[in-house]
Order: sequence, then structure tokens, then C-alpha cells
Amino acid sequence: MKIKWLGHACFLITSEAGTRIITDPYATKENLTYGEITESADIVTVSHEHADHNNVAAVQGKPEVVRGSTKVKGTDFKGIASYHDKAGGSQRGKNTIFCFEVDGIRVCHLGDLGHQLSGEQVAELGSIEILLIPVGGYFTIDARMATQVCDQLKPKVIIPMHYRTDKCAFPIAGVDDFLKGKERVTRLETSERNFKSEELPTTAQIAVLKSAL
Repeated sequence: MKIKWLGHACFLITSEAGTRIITDPYATKENLTYGEITESADIVTVSHEHADHNNVAAVQGKPEVVRGSTKVKGTDFKGIASYHDKAGGSQRGKNTIFCFEVDGIRVCHLGDLGHQLSGEQVAELGSIEILLIPVGGYFTIDARMATQVCDQLKPKVIIPMHYRTDKCAFPIAGVDDFLKGKERVTRLETSERNFKSEELPTTAQIAVLKSAL
């Protein structure tokens, strides 16, 4: 399986068989200047209906759009209800966490999670091997709470997303706040990384990707 960070909360996940999944495609605008999405996909997941996460029209091909629990093209997607804020969705609405398996690896995309997970949510998610987690705060969980969520889910690989960069001018923190004081951090000079189930680390590692767009 290959994971490629396009930018913001948008990833392209490609299976060994060639199935292509894009998560939370963004719309480029004044304060979000990652490049236009030109990738094609078989499946697109949408965690919530904000423009920086639901630009399905930008994805090439004729992808099936997933907004909740379903099975698409042989892949089971579990959608776990959550909120975009700490106030039960009253400030920014609902959010869907997606968990799915690609090439024997359990991947979890937290979308714009805005709160710590409940015990019930942790149990529903089950075993997670690769966690795609927002860390910028303000609109989502911040660095401290993201660390707590990682401790709750105990993934093998953590990939930060939804943080401030030179292409994201939202009033959120950069990735360094999340990385501060942590061990086993790898800053990659590329936007993508290959993963094999049998080669996953036994102790959690953080992989910081460069945006592709």
C-alpha cells in the first residue's frame, strides 16, 4: 500500500492491486493554496461537508463517494460518528471518522475530529495500524489532544495532517507543536511512503510527509 499526502486532510491511498482511495478532497481558496487536485480515484471518502474536505468534483474518474459505513469495491468502510468541536457539534457540526483495511493494514482517517474519543468510539474503531490525524487545533483537536488520541488508539504509524503550512493560512498551529518532545519522528523529503503489513513498526512512529500539491 502507498500513502501519498496531497495536502491538508487529503491523501491518496493506493492498494497493491491498484485501487485508489482519496480522502477529504479540498477546494483551493484564498487561505488554502495547495495545488488543484488532478488525481483520479475509485473511491472518495468525505468526513464532513466543509469546502476544504468535500470537493468531490475535483477528483478525476468516476469515484464512488463514501460518507458513512458501507462496502465499496471490496473494501469495508466503517464510519464512526463524531463531532467537529468539543460542544457536541453545536459549533461546527458533525464529523465522520473512517476506518478501512488496505492490503491487510488498518487505516484510520479522523477527518476534522474536534474532541477526545470516548471509550465507546475507541472500542468501535478497534485495532488501528496507520492513523491520519489532525494536529493543528482551533478547528480540530490540537497537539495535546492529538497526543491523547494517539495514546487511546495506539497505532503503529502516525501521519499528521490539517496543520498550518506555507500553503495553509488557517489560524492553526504547525506540525512542530505536535512533534515537540516526541521520539521516533521521521521527516520525509517526499509526499509518499509505501507500507507493508509485515514491515510495520512494533513501537509507534510518526511520519511527516511533504505535501504533493
